[in-house]
Amino acid sequence: MQVSVESVGNLGRRLTLRLPSERLETRVGGRLREIARTARIKGFRPGKVPTRVIEQRFGEQVRAEVLDGLLREGFDEVVRDQELRLAGKPVIEPSEDKAEGELAYVATFEVVPDFGDLDMSKLQVVRHTAEVTEEDIDRMIDNLRQQRRSWNAVTRPAQAGDAVEVETWTELDGTRLPAEGVERGTTVLGSGGMIKAVEDALVGIEAGSEKSVQVEFPADWRVAALAGKAATVHLKAVRVSEQHLPEVDAAFIRSFGVRSGELEQFRADIRTNLERELKGALMNRLRREVGEQLVAAYADVELPPRLVETEARALLAQQVDQARRSGRDPGEVPADAHLGFMETARKRVLVGLLVGEVARRNQLKLDPARLNEHLRLIASTYEQPEQVIELYRNDPQLMSGLQNRVMEEQVIDWIAERAQHTEKQLTFQEAITP
Repeated sequence: MQVSVESVGNLGRRLTLRLPSERLETRVGGRLREIARTARIKGFRPGKVPTRVIEQRFGEQVRAEVLDGLLREGFDEVVRDQELRLAGKPVIEPSEDKAEGELAYVATFEVVPDFGDLDMSKLQVVRHTAEVTEEDIDRMIDNLRQQRRSWNAVTRPAQAGDAVEVETWTELDGTRLPAEGVERGTTVLGSGGMIKAVEDALVGIEAGSEKSVQVEFPADWRVAALAGKAATVHLKAVRVSEQHLPEVDAAFIRSFGVRSGELEQFRADIRTNLERELKGALMNRLRREVGEQLVAAYADVELPPRLVETEARALLAQQVDQARRSGRDPGEVPADAHLGFMETARKRVLVGLLVGEVARRNQLKLDPARLNEHLRLIASTYEQPEQVIELYRNDPQLMSGLQNRVMEEQVIDWIAERAQHTEKQLTFQEAITP
């Protein structure tokens, strides 16, 4: 196979691969003969299927597989020989510039930029620390009680913490919204489930009572006709209910999977879960800290443009998907919408390439113990953890994603340990708040 490489700009490369058509056909023929020895096709005895039938049935697929293998062999050999460090996946396409009896393909790709000296001791990183306290466990138990609360209708005036089922309609410049009927909803007073002016007006109301209130609607309000405008909202309380919180007894504790029903074990399990959440939150903070320092220190490094654009388009796709999942219609996405994500994409690509380069230069390897710890932590959040572990071990894509995350954390820790750093103590609630 003949191979030539040329530069396209500072970080782009074009690699041309040429090979005789005969070489491809020889390999394809050999592979088809192997298939013919074991192929089971209706109407023919094993090993007696005519070559023509084998070619018709498997020829196209085998030819594509063999060609892909030959091209990747040639490409990988050049990458190794010339010590090229790829940034992203290559694009391989057929070339029209070929001689008779020859196949030609062009691979275009980008390479990792030269970052020069990677002195992590120049970085200044803030390491946040926090711990789970007994008060944090008490707060979580209160939250769990809130999740299991029940509601009882009352005849007294509504007060903070009560749930009020309310019918509403709005009057704006003589126009009624909705034109007919009412909108119905329920809010817990003080929760912010409705506009504050509405919730404030509901304090003291009794079931069956009505009142009106002037409301300034936010500029991004979901009803376009009301967005950014002042209007009169008419309210009618249908039902007022007070909450009833369950006791933290054995039955309550068992409902969360603690078979013994003992409070001590319940609190221990909660502590374990909170500590796992805290560990992830502190790592995310450290990742942001290190990332910001790397971006600032290497802001002038030229980055592979195609890789940055690919990342920007991925960020756009992620936002569109999130909008759809939340029930919002993103509408028609402009062809250049990804441009709004280019700066974020550039930072993410820069940090990703730097993390990879730090790992390469310092020969950092994935720690199997750390990987297993992460896997066990993930599995522990499910009812049947062993099945989750087995799922990861049998799914190369899932396992690869986990390995990449763990390796990134290892490198982030390695960088932070060598940077100039100060510690900042946070409460648990501060630490887990993004």
